[in-house]
Amino acid sequence: MKKLWVVFLIFMSTQTFGARIKDIASVEGVRTNQLVGYGLVVGLPGTGEQTPFTEQSFRSMLANFGIGLPSNTKPKIKNVAAVAIHAELPPFVKPGQKLDITVSSIGSASSLNGGTLLQTFLKGLDGNVYAVAQGNLIASGFGAQGMDGSKITVNTPTVGRIPNGAIVERSVPLPFAKGDYITFNLNRPDFTTAKRLSDTINKFLGPNSAYALDAASVRVTAPRDTSQRVSYLSTLENLTFDPANHAAKIIINSRTGTIVIGKDVKLLPAAITHGGLTVTIAENEEVDQPEPLADGETVVTNQSIIDVARDDTRMFVFNPGVTLDELVRAINEVGAAPGDLMAILEALKEAGAIHGELVVI
Repeated sequence: MKKLWVVFLIFMSTQTFGARIKDIASVEGVRTNQLVGYGLVVGLPGTGEQTPFTEQSFRSMLANFGIGLPSNTKPKIKNVAAVAIHAELPPFVKPGQKLDITVSSIGSASSLNGGTLLQTFLKGLDGNVYAVAQGNLIASGFGAQGMDGSKITVNTPTVGRIPNGAIVERSVPLPFAKGDYITFNLNRPDFTTAKRLSDTINKFLGPNSAYALDAASVRVTAPRDTSQRVSYLSTLENLTFDPANHAAKIIINSRTGTIVIGKDVKLLPAAITHGGLTVTIAENEEVDQPEPLADGETVVTNQSIIDVARDDTRMFVFNPGVTLDELVRAINEVGAAPGDLMAILEALKEAGAIHGELVVI
C-alpha cells in the first residue's frame, strides 16, 4: 500500500533576529542583465542533427570563412548541433572579464557531450553585443539506445555548461554614482519593514537621512563622489535591524502533500469532524461448465464483491486564539492523510475560522 506523507515546517519561535540590510534589500539600479545568443556546437560523435536551420547556419559559417557549397549539395552534419546560449551579466563587470554560460540544444540533437561551441555573440535586450562565447562543453548527462528502439537517458545530455566560456566585450552603464540619493528595494515588500529600515538608517546617520517611498523602497541621501559612495554604501548595507514578521500563511502543495504553516496562523472557535468511508470492490471470475454429455457451453461469469467500512468519527473543538502547536497536535491526533488535511484546512478557511492566508500551489 502506497504511503502518503505530510511534512509540517513549523516556525514556533517568537524571537526575532537582526538581519543585515544587504540580505533583505538590493540597491536600485545595481542589477544583472540577461544575455542570449545562437550558435553551433561541433565535434559531436554522431549525436548532432540534420535540420534545415542547422544546415543553413552551417552554410553561413562556412561562407564567413570564404568556403562556398554548391546549392545542390546537402552536407552531412550529424556531428553539428544548433544551440541557444544564455548567461547573466553581473553589475560592474568590465570588458575582459569572463562569464559562465549555459548551452542548450534547440534542435533534434540527442547529446551535446564532447562538443565544442564555436564563437557566438551574446546580445542584451537592446540588441547590442556584450560578450563573445566559445569553448568546450561540459554536459553531465548521457544516453544509450538499443537496436530494438529501447533507450535510457541519465540527467539531461542536451544541456551543458562552459565555465568562463564568455568574454565580456562591453560593460553596462549603471546609475549607481548619479544623483544625490541611493534607494534600497526590499526583496519582500512590507510597510513595517520599510519603516524599520528607514528608522535604523536615521538612527545611524541622523534625522531625515532616509525615508520610505512605499512598502518596497527606502531612499537615502548619499555623497556624489564615487569612492565615498562605495564606502558609504558598504557601511549602510551591513547595518542590522529586525524586519517585520511575514503575513500569516498556510502553503499547501497539492502535488507533494507538503504543508507549510506560518507561526502567526491562528484559529477562531471551530469544530472539526473527520471520518470517511472505505469502499473496496473486487472482481472474481467463476466458470460454469455443463453436465457431462449435455449440450451446453462453458460460461465465464464475473462476481463482484463490494465491502464498505466506516472509520470512527471524532470531533475536535478549538477555542479562540488556538496556537499553531495546538492546531498541529489536534490534526495529527485525527490521523488525517494529506488529502484530508488539505480539505480540513480549506474548509476552515472557507468558514472564516483561520486568521491567515491559505495558498495552494
